[in-house]
Amino acid sequence: MSHRFYAVQTTSGHENKVRSLIQRKIDADPAAPEARAIRQALVPTEEVVEIKAGKKVTVERKVYPGYVLVEMEAHEDALHTIGSLQGVIKFVGKEREPAPLRDDEVRRLLGLADEAEEVAPKEEIPFLIGQAVAITDGPFTDFNGVVEDVMPDKGKVRVSVSLFGRPTSVELDYLQLRAH
Repeated sequence: MSHRFYAVQTTSGHENKVRSLIQRKIDADPAAPEARAIRQALVPTEEVVEIKAGKKVTVERKVYPGYVLVEMEAHEDALHTIGSLQGVIKFVGKEREPAPLRDDEVRRLLGLADEAEEVAPKEEIPFLIGQAVAITDGPFTDFNGVVEDVMPDKGKVRVSVSLFGRPTSVELDYLQLRAH
């Protein structure tokens, strides 16, 4: 049997705790690292930029909240060891059989974890198309409008405002807006 990655559903908010409990089990295993049934546990994260108190703040967010990825051989002892840990709900799969993640999913997840360090964090824009907004900065201060388009790659929002009684599209930085 070979080592594969499996998703383990955990109690929400306890992903890191479950990961550390699994890591303790791995560290306590007297077998050589390559002979261990359970090799590693991961909580994939990514960095995103959020607005807090009107300022951009980079925060680390879990890619899959409520899940831990475990690289292991899916035999009875390993399944029981993981399943009996506090905070673990179940393995993801059909009925009682855990389903291993596909290799392309694992490569993407592990690649995502590596990219998070190299790539600038993506910005999360807190506005939706059709949402009413008030413009708080720039030449259109105190105007109200409706969001027409959200461009997260640019950090911009296209807003329709009424100028001289006609709707006009204006492209603004999302920091210049607040929900109306």
